Amino acid sequence: MGGLAGLGAMGWQDRYPLSQRLYPYARSPDQDAARPVRHPVVIIGAGPVGLALALDLGLRGVPALVLDDHEGAGQGSRAICFAKRTLEIAHRLGCGADMLAKGVVWNRGRVFHDRDEVYAFDLLPEDGHRHPAFINLQQPWFERFLVEGIDRARSQGAQIEIRGRNRLTGMAATGDGVMLHLDTPDGPYGLQADWLIACDGARSPLREMMGLGFEGRVFEDNFLIADVKMTADFPTERWFWFEPWFRSGASALLHKQPDNIWRIDFQLGWNIDRKAELDPARIRKRIDQMLGPDVEYELDWTSIYTFQCRRMERFRHGRVIFAGDAAHQVSPFGARGANSGVQDADNLGWKLAAVLQGQAPERLIDSYDAERLHAADENIRNSTRSTDFITPKTAQSRLFRDAVLQLARHAPFARPMVNSGRLSLPSVHDASPLTTPDALPGGPARSRPGAPCPDVRLGDGDYLLDHLGRGFTLLVLGATPPALPDGVAVLTLDAAANPDLRDRYLGQAQRALYLIRPDQHVAARWAACDAGKLARAMDRAMGQEA
Repeated sequence: MGGLAGLGAMGWQDRYPLSQRLYPYARSPDQDAARPVRHPVVIIGAGPVGLALALDLGLRGVPALVLDDHEGAGQGSRAICFAKRTLEIAHRLGCGADMLAKGVVWNRGRVFHDRDEVYAFDLLPEDGHRHPAFINLQQPWFERFLVEGIDRARSQGAQIEIRGRNRLTGMAATGDGVMLHLDTPDGPYGLQADWLIACDGARSPLREMMGLGFEGRVFEDNFLIADVKMTADFPTERWFWFEPWFRSGASALLHKQPDNIWRIDFQLGWNIDRKAELDPARIRKRIDQMLGPDVEYELDWTSIYTFQCRRMERFRHGRVIFAGDAAHQVSPFGARGANSGVQDADNLGWKLAAVLQGQAPERLIDSYDAERLHAADENIRNSTRSTDFITPKTAQSRLFRDAVLQLARHAPFARPMVNSGRLSLPSVHDASPLTTPDALPGGPARSRPGAPCPDVRLGDGDYLLDHLGRGFTLLVLGATPPALPDGVAVLTLDAAANPDLRDRYLGQAQRALYLIRPDQHVAARWAACDAGKLARAMDRAMGQEA
């Protein structure tokens, strides 16, 4: 049986081969310039959110500079559950196939109370999608694939740069941009940016420099993460236990990751000695109680986290925009952190590009605030409810929770009330200022205005989302398209020959036209549409309406 003993002599790159220097420090010509060089977009933080945004901007023809105080991915699994919508975004960015090939695919989960199974669920019971409900993939791999995607895009002309060991030490708004002060191994230098995007994590130094805080709750509980390397025949499912036999009065979670790494989460309670809980002997004791004393494994990485459900009051502050954990935080149960952050990047990328390329007014950026604040509130609400169910704070709450678990074993009506972490789903922009009211009677709710487009298999290896995302698209199903305004492509498909397309986009309607945004969200839909309606919907979707 292995463990953490003896690792002290190993370098961090040897211990975590994924954490090699993906973007090693190199002196930039900007450091030798006579005056600070100005960049259209500077992104602070080379995590999943910052890298995804940089790649999206580069592919849309906008130069992007990423600054990070490290030189590569961090240690440990951290985020591991990447949802279907995140994989669809990654596929559009050219990285999805690698992630899907490396990740552990899963659609099913099981919930237990003590030793008894309460129920099982399938998150993607229908066919016709390129991507599964989830994959498990350690965050360092996710970041590596994004960096490789950036390298490919750069070889094709995209202007994307990542500078490692460039630490932000100060900033000041300049009215039409931001002045940045940076420190490097070669000393300090300055830069200017038209737009500064903070993707620098939950402890965002940039947020602190600006004196901005969070609103929300910090929950009185702690959870231990243990990444365990072992060979096991457990199925690739999400297993969650309420009050398991190996941890009375608490909860636990088990997930499989690539390379025979298994993620185990143990609920610890509030008043704990963090140093004692991270002692390898104590961690092994917990794992032995769960797996049995005869199972061989190695401890790969451990950490302790607390639940936090908080967000900033606003995400846009002039020419500074916050995204991902820098803007909002939720509990890990439900896989809402990294997934919602990548969706922040997906929402912001096309809008920044449109403004910088003179296609839209600057107020289009305000819709990022409107849409992603709503998404953050939705995630916080669901995450808070999960946390309250997993860790009831009163005797009455615990009585209710245990009664629901007992009922759910035999009564299907009780199963939706079991909340072991409502798993991440993309937000629907129902109230967005960019969304035109629905004009398709009988249209499916899942593809209503504001919703992300459901994928559909069109042929062998060909899916609907492959044809969306470069710009605005008018999807035509059995209708007559009007004259198209500049910047809108048309995609005409035969819904009668494709039951999934008919089910997901027509429903009870006979024909439809869908105006779809560059981030693959529906901007408007109609049973019939003339050039005037389409032009007004486009103006609205581009923030042109006063």
